[in-house]
Amino acid sequence: MNKKVFPFMALSVLATSAFAHPDHDKYMWLENVEGAKAMKWVKEHNKASLKEIEAYPKFDKLVKNGLDVYNSKERIPYASRRGDYLYNFWKDENHVRGIYRRTTMEEYLKANPKWETVLDIDALGKKEDVKWVYKGMNCQYPENVRCFVSLSRGGADAVEVREFDLSTKDFVPKSEKPFFLPEAKSDLSWIDKDTVFVGTDFGDGKSMTDSGYPRVVKIWKRGEPLSAAKEIFAGDKKSVAVAAYSMYDDKTPLRLVGEFKTFYTSQYQVYQNGELSSIPLPEDAEIKGYFNGKVFIELKSDLTANGKSFTQGSVVSTPVSALVSQKPKYELFVAPTKTASISSVSFTKSAIFVNWLDNVKSKLVRYTQKSGKWIQDTVPFKENGAISIFDVKQDENDFFVTYTSFLEPSSLYRVNGKTLSIKKVKAMPQQFAADKFTTKQYFATSKDGTNVPYFVVMAKDTKLNSKNPTLLYGYGGFEVSLRPSYSAMIGKNWLEQGGVYVLSNIRGGGEYGPAWHQAALKKNRHKAYEDFEAIAEDLIARKITSSKHLGIQGGSNGGLLMGAAFTRRPDLYNAVVCQVPLLDMKRFNKLLAGASWMGEYGNPDNADEWDYIKTYSPYHNLKKGAHYPKVFFTTSTRDDRVHPGHARKMVAKMEGMGIDVLYYENIEGGHAGAADNTQAAKLRTLTYAYLMQQLK
Repeated sequence: MNKKVFPFMALSVLATSAFAHPDHDKYMWLENVEGAKAMKWVKEHNKASLKEIEAYPKFDKLVKNGLDVYNSKERIPYASRRGDYLYNFWKDENHVRGIYRRTTMEEYLKANPKWETVLDIDALGKKEDVKWVYKGMNCQYPENVRCFVSLSRGGADAVEVREFDLSTKDFVPKSEKPFFLPEAKSDLSWIDKDTVFVGTDFGDGKSMTDSGYPRVVKIWKRGEPLSAAKEIFAGDKKSVAVAAYSMYDDKTPLRLVGEFKTFYTSQYQVYQNGELSSIPLPEDAEIKGYFNGKVFIELKSDLTANGKSFTQGSVVSTPVSALVSQKPKYELFVAPTKTASISSVSFTKSAIFVNWLDNVKSKLVRYTQKSGKWIQDTVPFKENGAISIFDVKQDENDFFVTYTSFLEPSSLYRVNGKTLSIKKVKAMPQQFAADKFTTKQYFATSKDGTNVPYFVVMAKDTKLNSKNPTLLYGYGGFEVSLRPSYSAMIGKNWLEQGGVYVLSNIRGGGEYGPAWHQAALKKNRHKAYEDFEAIAEDLIARKITSSKHLGIQGGSNGGLLMGAAFTRRPDLYNAVVCQVPLLDMKRFNKLLAGASWMGEYGNPDNADEWDYIKTYSPYHNLKKGAHYPKVFFTTSTRDDRVHPGHARKMVAKMEGMGIDVLYYENIEGGHAGAADNTQAAKLRTLTYAYLMQQLK
């Protein structure tokens, strides 16, 4: 759910404290995540739901389809450069938990590169008798030799952090006094080989925010016990998080300490010469990068400064020196248009690349400066798909780009940042009969007259007879844009089974920039739900489907969307897949990372804000005697971001009202819902089998 990357706190601590809060809710006991009574309830529901869904005649075939997709050796091995090597994390049937591996650029450009294993997560788990899930590698720049490996038990956000040496392909031995953090939601960032910024649960009861993220930043030197680390900043307990990190202009560091006051407001300080200096950025602005001595900032609201006006959604720059001296000199870099917003900004050695989203379709543009003016050149990709730029290094000009659409498998391109020539390096094969399908973009009119875009993928010979099983997917929050993308799983297990797939671009997302997101914040949350309903009604009006054959799906914030959708308009849908959801909006801020999302939803403890939150809180809007579709809820015991108690309590309350419902909780998996390919394939298959049972 988090748009920004914050450090995290351990599940067991937060789960216990959340359960301890008194409340007049007879289902509160289900918030005790791993309590014996709660787990007995979970296992009983899992058994009953599996029995019903697995009875679908094609279930085993769909599982096989899923495993074929997840374990395919023809997947693109996306890699990131570190020093002389390209590194990749890979899972397949022989590496269930995965291996971190590397190869040279020369090898990588071959059809079948030779890989060298650096870290085997399966072997590590077997050796230590722990079901480790790999959560990432953070290496010291620019040397890229020493790294922090994050390991999660069962897929939770809380991780154990160990120091790893890429030159020896092993954890740093105790004789060299490695950095190590026990399981927690931590933030660890390199300053140099022997010095780091650290934020974690220091065990004093004061080092974490109400949201469960680090509140304190310290400087920690190699060989020192963690207790000896020097505190440099402590934020407000009510803030979301505090974190320190380094940005680089080529190899010149800019050290920043940020206090994230809410999910969308921050205050930054520069750390230099052992001291902190505050910098006067707009609190809702987002730092995008550091290039040629300037900091680039995306504006989330209009700004007037140094005699100039800049519109919401623009990216502006200012010299670091001016910023540190409290006198920023803002200059416009790029501004959005009515239909185009900025999806991402990337910095190479000689240029800046902006990935634009124009009516939810990607366009990549290079910006170079000449005589004080920015010169634009478009990278020659087709404009009907989605572009993702990655492995961008500020000490090089070349980088990788993936291009995909609903019906085009992902292709990996190498882009020459100087000439803008593109070379296809690798490509996924077609994994379903894409030539039999077509994609269309439509616009629905929401209740307030806003045009809301959505994509429809369906067979070319689809009859508009209102009988097509249709899956409408939505998210609508946290400025997250849903873009066209290829999914072999959707292709094989939904489209080829006779289904129609619909991707919604409702407000709350970032498809048209900050304004599109802010239009559905807090008291305007209902706008996102009205947009979703307008798309459902438009699909019915076009006779693509009907309520009897329309299903919906969403996870996390999208799970909240699902809960609001079926409690607001139970007549509109006949199937609902509600995944790792937020549902009890009275208590969401007291469960796990929930307090961090009050910037999105509001604070239910404030009476005036609860007045509008309660109008859509799914848990509080269930009505006894109402006719609801049979909803399928899924979550994970090890999700320490969105508490599994949301889904558990919703199901228990619905059953208490005599409402038929399905529930499946994966014992592992974290917020992603699954810890390995087999779990992922089965979980996805449960979804499609349920949808076919309900809609076809």
